[in-house]
This record gives sequence, structure tokens and C-alpha cells, in this order.
Amino acid sequence: MDTEAQHTERDLPDDADRRTTGRSRFALSRRRAGLLGLAWALGMLLVSHFVIQPFQIPSGSMEPTLQVGDRVLVNKLAYRFGDVPARGDVVVFDGTGSFVRTVPQENPLAGLVRGAAAALGLAEPADTDFVKRVVGVGGDRVVCCDKEGRIEVNGVPVREGYLYPGDAPSQVRFDIVVPQGGLWVMGDHRSNSKDSRDHLGAPGGGMVPVDMVVGRAEWIAWPSGRWSTVEPTDAFARVPRPPAEGAGHG
Repeated sequence: MDTEAQHTERDLPDDADRRTTGRSRFALSRRRAGLLGLAWALGMLLVSHFVIQPFQIPSGSMEPTLQVGDRVLVNKLAYRFGDVPARGDVVVFDGTGSFVRTVPQENPLAGLVRGAAAALGLAEPADTDFVKRVVGVGGDRVVCCDKEGRIEVNGVPVREGYLYPGDAPSQVRFDIVVPQGGLWVMGDHRSNSKDSRDHLGAPGGGMVPVDMVVGRAEWIAWPSGRWSTVEPTDAFARVPRPPAEGAGHG
């Protein structure tokens, strides 16, 4: 009996040790999972800051090319090594100073959380971020419209096959020359887009500075049924180089 009692007493600490060890391993596993999750989030934030950023489409201004709720991947390296936005590119840009005159104020902590979520494509972008198509680059003369209602760039009419079905190229008439270092941008859903045309009378005349461009939208990553590239367009293939600086409008 004594022997059995001694064995029983020796067994009890072992069971307790096993339970303690199990709890320790579980806690360690949870801690590792938390650290891995944090490292993944930080890695994604770094990638989105420097290389590729998800961008949630908040409106129908770029239909049918981009739909409300699409998550597009923006190539932030597209214009980092000497390349500049070209006619036809779909770009994301910060409209502060061009499309937005006064930056809305928000709680710093809420802004940090929202900014992190937007950087991961989990929330709508800031009110100062826009996605549009480049129609004119530095030196271009962009005119609306010719006798057939088409936009002209440097005297050549552009057949914009990407426009929303039934939309006219523009109901607003204009005749502008894009300054060097600037862009004239428009949405593909022209009747539902607030773009360079809406800021003609504002300082800057609706032009977006090239250095405010975040990157080029290149892929639709979500929803899964819309996985595709943002197709380039040949609509501007026949447009010549802009006239010499200082040339008149004619």
C-alpha cells in the first residue's frame, strides 16, 4: 500500500507539469502567431508604401474600366526611375492643391488607423486621393470638341473606346494647354466624373502636378471574378508630340 501511495504521489506532479507545459506551449504558440501577424502587417505596409499599394475604388467615375468596390493594385515604381505618366495611363494621385483646396481635418489616431486600412485596401482611400485617366501631358493642347464631338489632342481627334456606353466625351467645352510638369485627367464615365474640367476656374486650372501622382493602376485584384490587368489603350497612338513651347493656339 505504501508503495502504491508513493507512486501515486509521484504521478501527481508529473500531471501538473504536463498541464503547465501545455499551457506554456499554447501561450508561446499564440505569442508567435501574434508576432507573425504583426510582422506580416508591417511587411504589407512597407510594400504598399514603396512598391505596390491596393486602392479601393470608391465611386463610378471610372466605369466601365473600374467598378465601385474594385481593389486595384497601384504600381508605385512606375514613375520612380525617370518615366512619367503617358496619355491613356490610369493613375492614382493626391489631389491636394489641385482637386482639393482645403484638406479635411480628422482625429490623428483615427486618421492613422484609416490610413493603415486604406494602405492595405481594406478601406476607402482618403478624400484627397483620386483615380483618373491621363488625357493630356505637359505641352499638349486638349480641346473639346471637334465637329463629331470628340476630344482633340494636339489637333488629332481621339476615339476613346474606354468611355462609359452612351457617354459623350464631354459636355463641357474647353481649350487648354497643359503646362510642363502637369497632367489633364478625366474619368471614363464622363457624365459621372468630377475631374480636370470641374476645376478650370480654380488656381492651377484643373491640372494635376506630376509629382503628386502616387502610381499607375495596373491590376484589378478583387473581387475574384474581375481579376485582370487594367488594359492599356491605343487611343492616343496617332497623337503627335506637343507643339513647341510658346506656340500659339491658332
